[in-house]
Amino acid sequence: EVQLVESGGGSVQAGSSLRLSCAASGYTYNRNRMAWFRQAPGKEREGVARIATGSGNTYYANSVKGRFTISRDNAKNTVYVQMNSLKPEDTAVYYCVRASKGGVWSGDYWGQGTQVTVS
Repeated sequence: EVQLVESGGGSVQAGSSLRLSCAASGYTYNRNRMAWFRQAPGKEREGVARIATGSGNTYYANSVKGRFTISRDNAKNTVYVQMNSLKPEDTAVYYCVRASKGGVWSGDYWGQGTQVTVS
């Protein structure tokens, strides 16, 4: 079965940085584009970053552009998001997602989520 396991969340002060990791298993990871979504209480789920397969092209929501960087290490079946200059508005549960379509924010498998709190 497909498993996506996030780690690296925590509580930090505004202006700090965090790096989230997602370990993928149960499928051929490097054949799929990957993404990070987030959801804060009372807010809609938001796609924040995604990365293509062979091209390595990356895409970001305007709210995180210039602050977040998504990357992948195919040898380790792992996708990362480096989050810099964190703001209280970034507080959310962050999900690792196997993206189901190109060119749009979508997913067919989701991790359990990891909490990020910025104060």
